[in-house]
Amino acid sequence: MTADKSYPPPYPHDPIQEIADDVFMVRGSIQMNALMRISRNMGVIRHDGSLMLINPIRLDATGEEALAALGDVKWMLRLGAFHGQDDCYYKDRFGVEFWCQPGGKTYPEPAIDVPLDSECRLPFPDATLIPFARTRHPESVLLLSRGNGLLFSCDSIQHYGDYRHNNWIARMMMPFIGFPKTTIIGPFWLKFMTPEGQSLRDEFEALMDYEFDSLLSAHGSFLASGAKVNLRKAIDRAFPK
Repeated sequence: MTADKSYPPPYPHDPIQEIADDVFMVRGSIQMNALMRISRNMGVIRHDGSLMLINPIRLDATGEEALAALGDVKWMLRLGAFHGQDDCYYKDRFGVEFWCQPGGKTYPEPAIDVPLDSECRLPFPDATLIPFARTRHPESVLLLSRGNGLLFSCDSIQHYGDYRHNNWIARMMMPFIGFPKTTIIGPFWLKFMTPEGQSLRDEFEALMDYEFDSLLSAHGSFLASGAKVNLRKAIDRAFPK
C-alpha cells in the first residue's frame, strides 16, 4: 500500500454473513455529509478459494481478517457509476484485478483492468453481467444463477426491509424522499440516469426475462426471496402507465 496515500476510512458495518453457498454480504454504511449516514452493502463471491468483491466497501481490521479467512481477495467489480470510493484502497491493499464498465466519471481511478460489457466472461461460472443499454452513465446488474437466482445491483434497484445503518436523521427522511420500506427503482438514480425525454422502463422490463428470487443491492437490506415479484411492482410504481 502506498504510504503517503490517504483513503476514506472504514465506516460502521456488520460482520460478514453467508447468504448462499460461497456467497457472502457485508451490511455497512457511508457518511454522505455532515448530517446523514446511510446504508451501503458489499457482496462477496467465492470461487476455487478466490474472492470477487461486488460494490466494494472498506472494512475495519476485524472485518479484513474475516475477509482474508474466506479466501484470496483477487477481483473487485464495480456495478454502479456513482460508486467506487473504496476501490483504490482495495487495489493498493490487495492488488486486486479491477472489473468495471468504461466511461464512469465519478471515480475515474483506479485504472480498469478488465472492461465490462455484455460479452465479458466472468471468472466464475453461473454468472451473467447485464449492462443497462441507454443510461446516461454506465451501470449494470449481475445475475448469479445458483439456487433460485441472486441478483446484485448497485443504485438502480434497491430494497429496504429496514433502515439499519442509517442514522436517525436519515431514518426519518427516507420515506419522504422516495425510499420506503419496500423494493424500489432508486429515485435519484433514475433522475440522473434517464436521457432527456426518454424512459428506462424497457431496461427494467428486460430483467423480467431472467430468473432470480433474491436481491442484494448496494443500499438497504438483503431480500432473500420474492425479488422478482417485488421488482415487478417496483417497475409499475416507477413507470406508471
